[in-house]
Amino acid sequence: MRPLPTLLQAIERVVETARDSKLSDRFMLKAAPEIGLLADRYGITERQAVLFCVCMEKGPRHVDYDDLANYLDVSQIKILSYASDIDALVRRRMLRYRDANDEDTFDVPIPVIKALKHNEVYELPPRTGLNCAEVFELLDQWFEDLDNDAINAKEMAEEAKNLLDDNQQVAFAKHVKEYYLNEEDLLMLLAFCHLLVNKGDDDVRIRQLEDLFERKCEFISAKARLQNGEHKLMTKKLIEYRCEDGIADNTRYKLTESAKRILLEELNIHTTDEHLADVVKAGKLTSKQLFFPKDIERQVDELTSLLSPEKYDEIHQRMKQTGFRTGFACLFYGGPGTGKTETVYQLARQTGRDIMVVEVPRIKSKWVGDSEKNIKALFDRYRELVKRTKLAPILLFNEADAIIGKRKSEAESAVDKMENSIQNIILQEMENLDGIMIATTNLQQNLDSAFERRFLYKIKFEKPSVEARSNIWQSMIPELERADARKLAEKYNLSGGQIENVARKHSISTILHGKPSDLAETLSAYCSQEQIADKSLRKIGF
Repeated sequence: MRPLPTLLQAIERVVETARDSKLSDRFMLKAAPEIGLLADRYGITERQAVLFCVCMEKGPRHVDYDDLANYLDVSQIKILSYASDIDALVRRRMLRYRDANDEDTFDVPIPVIKALKHNEVYELPPRTGLNCAEVFELLDQWFEDLDNDAINAKEMAEEAKNLLDDNQQVAFAKHVKEYYLNEEDLLMLLAFCHLLVNKGDDDVRIRQLEDLFERKCEFISAKARLQNGEHKLMTKKLIEYRCEDGIADNTRYKLTESAKRILLEELNIHTTDEHLADVVKAGKLTSKQLFFPKDIERQVDELTSLLSPEKYDEIHQRMKQTGFRTGFACLFYGGPGTGKTETVYQLARQTGRDIMVVEVPRIKSKWVGDSEKNIKALFDRYRELVKRTKLAPILLFNEADAIIGKRKSEAESAVDKMENSIQNIILQEMENLDGIMIATTNLQQNLDSAFERRFLYKIKFEKPSVEARSNIWQSMIPELERADARKLAEKYNLSGGQIENVARKHSISTILHGKPSDLAETLSAYCSQEQIADKSLRKIGF
């Protein structure tokens, strides 16, 4: 007995015989075994199976009705009569419209293709019997579809309403239903909850809500009600203005604390009114070439390899099995402008990890009063991000000198005691860390020994060598001659950040005044200005 063909083999056989077939009975009979196999495995009709095969052949991106008509050799009128079959394939998630407002072009989704590669049928995520985390996982997928114009706001609202109706065992779904919101308000409330739970965003701007409305006039109306405090979600005390220094900002909003407690009780999300960190998405990071001495380059490359998804998961599991701590804490130390922070960003971009950026000076200004609560909330938020993202994000403490310096052994003042308390909390959190933490500091000499022990990887960043500086000059100002770049590198012992400052000044000056007659002399003048605060710069002559 011959083995059954794989799904890809069946698709290949169908597309071979479907060309110019007009979907005739003869074709359907000839390809019946393969068509039947695909229809049975996916739970679709035979005609839908054929249309899906042609979409795979003509796509899997940017397929339209013209493509189908030309391939099958049928008229435009005939192919449009199959629109209901395309709709059915979209509902089955085997196709997706490229634009929710234009249903003439469609794609085969990546998850469907990935499953095919392994001879597996892409199954729709279950819609019933879910827990709260699974409900938010579906919402995350649908809001991404909404952002990508794969569905429109009305379709999204209908999907979400059905999801809540079918999962009343979830307290979140049950409580949302109790507010008796219309589709527009329901979608907005779900957007606020989704942004907090899935994206860690508790500071929502009006512009983030525009995609929730099909028509511009509807958005303008809702915007006015929000800014006037008259929106239903505000009168029901579900959302409120964010405040800065005690002043309400009517262009920024967040879930109220009571809404978080009632709606998100199952997720144990701890939030704080203080905006202590920003999450930078890996996909938003810009590629930037960095130049290091060989030793630093080797260490950075090793860390990049370690944080790659495959290596990280393997090492994480092995450390867990052997009873070691699973967290990776790294210290980047060295002078200002040596590339510490930018290296973290490039590490994140190359490994596909988001970054939760903690600006330490901002935190320290908030220490008085609720300091311990704020720091604990910060780490709680990071733990939630680790749980809810496929790749563990990087927790970045930027300019961390103030919190990893030597603790005061005989602290007497309230501020000193508070700073010691904060440091003790961070030390304990590092001990229990299950993720990736990187701290940058300029003052390594003042590093507390307890922190030093907890950093698994420590990389010292130094000012670049002459050769590296020359490369940086040319990478930032490509029109600069190689010989002139070398002379500037030899004359001025600038850091990469300082060279970037010079390059920016040059760019601004070029916009305002045009290209200089002598580029090297102009850059040399900028270098002299840049070195004012750096008495260690070595002059050699130009």
